[in-house]
Amino acid sequence: MEDSRFAEEFEQLLNVGIALSSVHDLEKLLNLILTEARRLTRADGGTLYLLKGDRLVFRVSRCQSLSDRLGEDRMRLMYQSLELPVSPESIAGYSALSKKILNIPDVRTIPPESPFHYNPSWDRKADYASHSMMVVPMLNREDRVVGVLQLINSLEGGRVVPFRGEHERLASSLASQAAVAIENAELTEDLKQAHLDTIFRLGVAAEYRDKETANHIKRMSHYCALIARGLGWGEEAVETLLWSSLMHDVGKLGIPDRILQKPGPLTAEERKIMEYHTTIGGSILKGSRAPVLLQSRVVALTHHEKYDGTGYPRGLKGEKIPVEGRITILADIFDALSSKRVYKEAMSEPEVLRILEEGRGTHFDPRVLDVFLGRLGEVREIKERYSDREEDFDKLRNLDDLEGEAQEGCKESGTRDS
Repeated sequence: MEDSRFAEEFEQLLNVGIALSSVHDLEKLLNLILTEARRLTRADGGTLYLLKGDRLVFRVSRCQSLSDRLGEDRMRLMYQSLELPVSPESIAGYSALSKKILNIPDVRTIPPESPFHYNPSWDRKADYASHSMMVVPMLNREDRVVGVLQLINSLEGGRVVPFRGEHERLASSLASQAAVAIENAELTEDLKQAHLDTIFRLGVAAEYRDKETANHIKRMSHYCALIARGLGWGEEAVETLLWSSLMHDVGKLGIPDRILQKPGPLTAEERKIMEYHTTIGGSILKGSRAPVLLQSRVVALTHHEKYDGTGYPRGLKGEKIPVEGRITILADIFDALSSKRVYKEAMSEPEVLRILEEGRGTHFDPRVLDVFLGRLGEVREIKERYSDREEDFDKLRNLDDLEGEAQEGCKESGTRDS
């Protein structure tokens, strides 16, 4: 009977391996690994660490009894910023250092001469009693430690019991598959981050030409995400808008300096040329099949349309303006009015809100405006988090200062002037 049960669990392990190979989002993958490890070993709790340099960095944790008692959010807060050295100072650290699986029947009875030690401080903090513990290093194909899986208190019939030998084999097999999946997910994450970083820097390049700070597009994109979340969008859609809105002014790269950086008012002819930045942005972003760039093109083309149809470039009206454009219009104008520029001071919040209300139904979608105004506390937090410093404006006033940054960057990368 027992053999049949564990044979079934090994078959389940094969299915878990297939599932791991199909998950490329790192956070989802780590949660899946820990969930399956706890299920296979009947563990009440568990923690997953990833190896970064000479430290184990906490990434995800679950504990059923603590969640039942304290709630998921409070339990998660207890683990924030947790790191451990790869050393015998912790059981997980020793496992990573030795590359050994540790199956400890009761951590409170570890002898003093043991090469690893149990630190009860977390138990005291959480009012929790750790007894049985199994710690498994996750090794990749090159036998290099990727992370450590720590499982606590195997349960049978509601009682804490030692982890079985079968649990060791199951967890070890899972850890091997997990290590490969984690490395693949981290590679995907790195490529995604490089892609998004390029989008951000292209957005910054466009704003620099117009003497805007990089913080402008950070604030504006977070306002967009805030509104989208308030409209009920899912987190994946919110994140896509967060990144795509960074590119709203990318078309300014094609506007001549004599117009873009003109200190005084533009003539009617110059204004017409300036308005081309929307269609230039659409042309720059045309042809990509990447979801974030597809949406970036929509944002670039529609972020100067107005709800009453008097905007540009196409004079779209009401809900014929894509919702991404309606959101970006509001976020961009709010930041332009409420932030300092090289050529002007910031308006007061009451004055900005008065202007927004005056634009209800003409410039702005009333529903989008209501969502924004209903979240002013979060708006203020974003504004404060990405506030401009005086040195940001100094760089824009005197672009010669950037030469020093360029020379410093060359030194860091090991290059030199030819």
